[in-house]
Amino acid sequence: MKRLLLVLLAACATTQPKAAGDDVFSRFKAATGGPAWDSIASLELRGTLLAGGLSGPLTVLQDARTGRSVSRYSLGTLQGAEGFDGKTGWEQDPGSESVALDAPEAVAAARTQAWLTAMAYWYPSRGASAIQPAEARDGHQVLVVTPKGGHPIALWFDSNDLLVRTVEKRGAETITTFFDDYREAGAVRLPFHQIVDHTDATGRTDPRARAEVRFDRVALDVPVPDAAFALPAMAETAKIANASGVTRVPFELINNHIYVSATIGGTPVRMLVDTGGTNLLMPASAKALGLAAEGKLAGGGVGAEKVDVGLVHAPDLRLGDAVLEKPVLYVLDLGPMQSVEGTAADGLIGFEMFRRFRVTIDYPARMLTLSSKDSFAPPAGAQAVPFEMAERTPVVRGTLDGMAGRFTIDTGSRATLTLHSPFVREHGLVARYAAAPLQVVGWGVGGPAKGQPARLGALTLGDVTVRNLAGDLHTDDTGAFANPDISGNLGGGFLRHFVVAFDYEARQMYLAAQEPLDAPDPFDRSGMWILSDGAALRISAISPGGAAEKAGLKTDQRIISINGEPAGSRALAEWRKLFAERPAGAHFALTLADHEKAELVLANIIPDQR
Repeated sequence: MKRLLLVLLAACATTQPKAAGDDVFSRFKAATGGPAWDSIASLELRGTLLAGGLSGPLTVLQDARTGRSVSRYSLGTLQGAEGFDGKTGWEQDPGSESVALDAPEAVAAARTQAWLTAMAYWYPSRGASAIQPAEARDGHQVLVVTPKGGHPIALWFDSNDLLVRTVEKRGAETITTFFDDYREAGAVRLPFHQIVDHTDATGRTDPRARAEVRFDRVALDVPVPDAAFALPAMAETAKIANASGVTRVPFELINNHIYVSATIGGTPVRMLVDTGGTNLLMPASAKALGLAAEGKLAGGGVGAEKVDVGLVHAPDLRLGDAVLEKPVLYVLDLGPMQSVEGTAADGLIGFEMFRRFRVTIDYPARMLTLSSKDSFAPPAGAQAVPFEMAERTPVVRGTLDGMAGRFTIDTGSRATLTLHSPFVREHGLVARYAAAPLQVVGWGVGGPAKGQPARLGALTLGDVTVRNLAGDLHTDDTGAFANPDISGNLGGGFLRHFVVAFDYEARQMYLAAQEPLDAPDPFDRSGMWILSDGAALRISAISPGGAAEKAGLKTDQRIISINGEPAGSRALAEWRKLFAERPAGAHFALTLADHEKAELVLANIIPDQR
């Protein structure tokens, strides 16, 4: 799940004497204050932030000598912050969960922002950079700058020599910030209005992801204490409500997804556990709990489409004896989850719970354990795998068949390993793995996820190696799996082999293998994506060249019985498991809703082993 990134840039930033762009930067400086900038050490800007139909006060403090910065905002009744302490960027969620973002792409983004904040274009001693010669575009002078340790950013200057736009690539999105309404602030001029837009790889810009800032007060040379830029402490609103500091919660494992029983404000709820997500509720569940959502932001996931996201304040969220008091939960429609999963859920438990507690997931024993810091112990015999944090999701380093990669850890994914499209293209993996044709391989926020299934070889994380993985190759340029900064996404199909523990504060994941790690990972042999549809199964997609297509089956047909057994007599997950684990050549007699018959003969979509 992606959260709104508030890209609040210093208005004046960019000149390197006697280097590429010097004339442009010099004119910009002259147009906004000239020598007056030389003595300015800090800025404090106050105004209003508008995003997702909400608004509230915003304060930005910038240390122009070092590039450190902090932004604190309110949106409706929600509060949050983000900053850069001179080494690492950080974020603090509306629920007070704070996290340092130490993944390379996050560090690069922070370094680029710091270069702008320090006005290193005018003062190169504050930050080195590589600057391409100016280029004329649409009546503007455009400079592309790559700060040392940062990533490229394009700076657009208008005919009045003012910076009016910046454009930078972050993951699969392009972030464009517009500046206007330049006004005097003491002896200098600053833009008092900014708009931040997010554009996906197809060129679409979603207004729900737009952030707008209107400043009304600017103070120069304000005090900049070190503590102002430090990662803030979290409010003490989380606890294990027993003397041991440990609570154990049994779970169901369905489609490699973890389902737990919890309560919100004392009312029972059924939740998915998702390291790749955030604490959230389905709209119907929020309404049933009497929780009214604020705002209309944009949320995305593995599908191509964005969906509405609101936020609510809950009295508490309890998972066993683990308690989050007055948490903020996102409200997001996960789509036809009950038909996709064959079971209902009220929402997700995600980052906030993992950040507050040490979490151990014993997949074989179906037991979730949450511990306080002092009560936590890694699983017996576990191998430690360090991770980084990017947008609140753990990212580990490893190798796949000799190819170095970075992989997100996502308990909310049913798949074993989904490889991102830039990584797939870079290494020619469709041909290398003789991948199957494009087909529906999953479902998530934004709709169905398509990929090309393939049998992968060996994945190594630290001292742990798993072989014969059933993976899928994402080849589209939309959705979360188009992010070029990440190689792939490891889901429940991989993690189910282990007792796995997470310590977000120490940035450690622990893996204790509970079964052989070289057995072939099962993969669907039916050649169809089926959904639960009352007492029947509905075919929502057919895999090209697969068993279902050869049997003459079509999308939207409803299966009433299989081998004489009513389709409703088994859970959807059981049928999927049967179609994956029964061998190629196995026969299934299908009765359809229109009284037609079909003979399904299972066939391998991908090889059994590599």
